[in-house]
Amino acid sequence: MKLSTLLDQIDMGGIALPEFQRGYVWNREQVRRLMVSLYQGHPVGSLLVWETQTEQAIDQSRGNGKLSAGTVKLLLDGQQRITSLYGLIRGKAPAFFDGNRDAFTGLYFNFAEETFSFYMPTRMKDNPLWISVTKLMQTGFSYGAIAATTDDQTLIDTYCHRLNSITNIKERDFHIETVTGVDKTVDEVVEIFNKVNSGGTKLSKGDLALARICAAWPEARDQLKSRIERWEKAGFRFKLDWFLRCITAVITNESSFSGLKDVSIERFQKGLIATEKAIDTLLNVISARLGLDHARVLGSVYAFPLMARYLDQRGGHFPNHQERDQLLYWYIHTMLWGRYSGSTESVLRKDLKAIEGRDGSLTKLIELLRQDRGDLHIRAGDFGGSNLNNRFYPLLYLLTRVCKARDWEDDIELSQHLLGSLSSLEIHHIFPKSKLYAADYQRAEVNAIANFTFLTKATNLKVSNHDPAEYFAHYENKHPGTISSHWISTEPELAKYENYADFLTARRNLLAQAANTFLDSLYAGAVPEQTPGPAILDRIASSTPGIVTDDEEYKCLSRCNQWILQHNLPSGELAYALADSETDELLATLDLAWPDGLQQGYSQPVTLLLNEDKEIEAIANRSGFRFFTNVEQFQTYVRREILASEAGEEITSPDRAEPELMLSR
Repeated sequence: MKLSTLLDQIDMGGIALPEFQRGYVWNREQVRRLMVSLYQGHPVGSLLVWETQTEQAIDQSRGNGKLSAGTVKLLLDGQQRITSLYGLIRGKAPAFFDGNRDAFTGLYFNFAEETFSFYMPTRMKDNPLWISVTKLMQTGFSYGAIAATTDDQTLIDTYCHRLNSITNIKERDFHIETVTGVDKTVDEVVEIFNKVNSGGTKLSKGDLALARICAAWPEARDQLKSRIERWEKAGFRFKLDWFLRCITAVITNESSFSGLKDVSIERFQKGLIATEKAIDTLLNVISARLGLDHARVLGSVYAFPLMARYLDQRGGHFPNHQERDQLLYWYIHTMLWGRYSGSTESVLRKDLKAIEGRDGSLTKLIELLRQDRGDLHIRAGDFGGSNLNNRFYPLLYLLTRVCKARDWEDDIELSQHLLGSLSSLEIHHIFPKSKLYAADYQRAEVNAIANFTFLTKATNLKVSNHDPAEYFAHYENKHPGTISSHWISTEPELAKYENYADFLTARRNLLAQAANTFLDSLYAGAVPEQTPGPAILDRIASSTPGIVTDDEEYKCLSRCNQWILQHNLPSGELAYALADSETDELLATLDLAWPDGLQQGYSQPVTLLLNEDKEIEAIANRSGFRFFTNVEQFQTYVRREILASEAGEEITSPDRAEPELMLSR
């Protein structure tokens, strides 16, 4: 089918987009490359459509565009290409559009250089060699205007041929594969979509469930997103699938999205409100009782569907403090042992059943966890991991917040002084990273969980990279017991670099003892109540917590971020938590990342990884991030592909001296 006919079909409602499709996600560079391929006559792939009865399509198509009578073709594969071409040729987005219009707005063609670029006034204003692709597609070109650019008739003919090649793209034939059959269900079509879209992001079960809901309540997706955005402002990042699973559990007590199939919209709307209320309560309680007050340390997010259901069954309130603390006890253990990191649905189904009905109870729920683990006792070896991705990192943060760890400089309890403050606690390496590397210790040893503690920013900066033997003695003399309040042995021999391995062993033992004592007290309801503070959801998260400020790596990343800001680009996220799209399990912590790209909505996600393991690099790559392992490589990329694209020219060297950002160790 000719492209012009395809676009006419979209206008007449003969071609639409299925509701289960995600929105438009292409960036400007992808649009530009598509036009280059079409201009050069290269293949750009075929299309896949689902031909179905209009009556069925009404419930499954996106947007409010009118559909043609009889049958309609729902575009399964080719949305990004056809949407881009529609926008370029029509000068507007199609009726089913959901995305960033700027990605295909303002593309120009230089008929002398045969180059495509998006409009930049400093380069294109009053330059007759540049012509709008949209204007060219709609009205053609003026021979006289072309002739006015040169006296060479051969060049004039060449320029006209080039411009005709662009207008002729509208006559380009696209091969269309069609899925037909009145027996086809949406589930079957989604399965087909995922198979042909193997190179892209597959549709989740949540996408399909939400598509069914949106067919009857078009505002559903926006309603869910608004709640997620509110939680994100307070420092908690959740995915739409996760919230939908929480709603499913509250409404149906089922773990599978299929439970929503026969739920009425009225019931779903009430369930959404009840679930939001339950999650708000849980976030406030988890923050106040456990000190887990931001996304990095929240841990087991897939325990929330069960906890929300449990709370909703009791009218949205905990019956008593002991039952509340036992649920928190269960929640911590699901986080530590990764209960929902594998078969989320099947495990959640079993756990939901344990709390349901007359025989359901928290005791039964905890017993299920104990049966799978053997016991729930924490051992010193459990603190043997390294880096911020380890499941025991949140437990260390928790112990600091609730077990009276004191700030070394001011001798103030960190839990009382800083409760609910996102940016107040920062990671401190007890043995400085730079000096451990100089002593030939490996990365896993340097970043051992047992080498981490948390301090206020002011104290962290003051301690900096001083030797532990030096500052241990100083603070023990100034405020006796402050060092040991962090479960650190003050034995002088253990503060020596040659005895670092023994120091780690001793601290792991102390941490395990502290963790078991706290968890046993929590289960028994013996943890003292704290003075209520401001609700955690009333705050506005303004910075990334738990960032090291006492080492060269962090300083290098901060300088790099500042360099980015100086070039009017968006700030990156330090220690970005990269989570699995299906389970929300933490995959990796990326040193400095731009998950939406440096040109938000236009360019691919990018991250800077300094001294990271190959495994972290592979995870970032699989997750669609373009990664760089040193600042110089990253800066070159920014200059050539980001700044140059905005300035309209390739920049091979900086215009002025750049700050020194190289990391040395």
